[in-house]
Amino acid sequence: MSAQNRPHPDPAADFLADYAPLPGVADELVDANGALRAVWRPFIEALAAQPSEELTRRFERGDQYLRDAGVYFRQYSGKGVEDRAWPLSHVPVMIHESEWATISEGLIQRAELLETVCADLYGDGRLVKEGHLPTSLVAMNKEWLRPMVGVRPRSGHYLNFVAFEIGRGPDGQWWVLGDRVQAPSGAGFALENRVATARTFPDLYASTNVHRLAGFFRSFRDALNDLRGDTESRVGILTPGRLNDTYFEHSYIARYLGFMLLEGDDLTVENGQVMVRTIEGLSPISVLWRRIDASYADPLELNEQSRLGTPGLVDAIRRGKLAMVNALGSGVLETRALLAFLPRICQALRGEPLKMPNIATWWCGQEAERAHVRANAHRMMIASALSTRMPFDPEGSTILGSALRAGASNAVDALLDKEGPMLVGQEAVQLSTTPSFVDGKLTPRPMSLRVFLARTSRG
Repeated sequence: MSAQNRPHPDPAADFLADYAPLPGVADELVDANGALRAVWRPFIEALAAQPSEELTRRFERGDQYLRDAGVYFRQYSGKGVEDRAWPLSHVPVMIHESEWATISEGLIQRAELLETVCADLYGDGRLVKEGHLPTSLVAMNKEWLRPMVGVRPRSGHYLNFVAFEIGRGPDGQWWVLGDRVQAPSGAGFALENRVATARTFPDLYASTNVHRLAGFFRSFRDALNDLRGDTESRVGILTPGRLNDTYFEHSYIARYLGFMLLEGDDLTVENGQVMVRTIEGLSPISVLWRRIDASYADPLELNEQSRLGTPGLVDAIRRGKLAMVNALGSGVLETRALLAFLPRICQALRGEPLKMPNIATWWCGQEAERAHVRANAHRMMIASALSTRMPFDPEGSTILGSALRAGASNAVDALLDKEGPMLVGQEAVQLSTTPSFVDGKLTPRPMSLRVFLARTSRG
């Protein structure tokens, strides 16, 4: 064979020679035929061009940045409290711009749908009256806050900052695994991850069209400042305090955006006006981006045992003197059982299907749905209908059908008969994998993404 006809070596193929996707599982890096996806090729070729020692040095550079920046999360367990270094995934997930546009379109639609649902649950209540939602899923839900019924947000919107956990199924379809609207965490960690990854691969970031994150945060900062309605009052971030597991993020975001980081004891309410205590005296606060669960915000009208909130916050909201982001009571939207009804609600309210479907969910308070869950328990996750945890979060009350021992179906049947209205069945989705460096080589690992959306002056 002449040199002219000899096939050119493919460094990327050689680099991925030992990469073995799991059978029957979609993989982000390679397609079903094992071919490298086009969006990944520049990155993989850049990795392949580096000696292993150089890759190790680069990864250590990213890890060192996070250590120097003091990025950590607090983990609570039966053994006590532990501050742990934030783990960096050295290999970023590559998503083509056109696919990202499709994801964005679907999640924007979902965010607007949840806004409409929240407005109805604290307003006219049509969804319950017209049978789109069972009364019990609202009335028995501890996240539905009766004192907030009839209270319109000063900002005009219930949701200003939301997150969605999404994953790709075996057929390549993106699915929403859960909605995060109570006090979504992770945006600050995402920003630090981006900085660390950019330091790991500065040359690659300079030569590719990576979407920047700074504009996202600037736009949301400007939107929060616009909610003040004047130039005298201030914006604050309301945190539970230093013992919270994501306190680092609260303080980091406050510094990054230039907002005050406040705890409940820093505030007082006078004649419906929220004031912050400063060394110069009381100063008005008109916008609070809360990072505490809603029920703890005001011990006067909500959880009387709360030591995290400030008495009078609900009254300030009711009088229109405080914009709370997100609205108190919006956490009801995180309820697992709501996922069973959102597809039909979207069709009823918007006249269109969900552009990005959520994980298949059946509320067991309905006879046909309960029978379906019973018959397919082996491929279900069975959990509390009112749970706000993610489907894959470790939770003692979740039953994974595939892990049941032989003969355990009778116990599941009895549980469904006894507690059906308080249970949901959810399809145990097999999520796609994405490459991670393990022991010096790329190895597929299950993946989900948390995507953040912020309401700005442009929508």
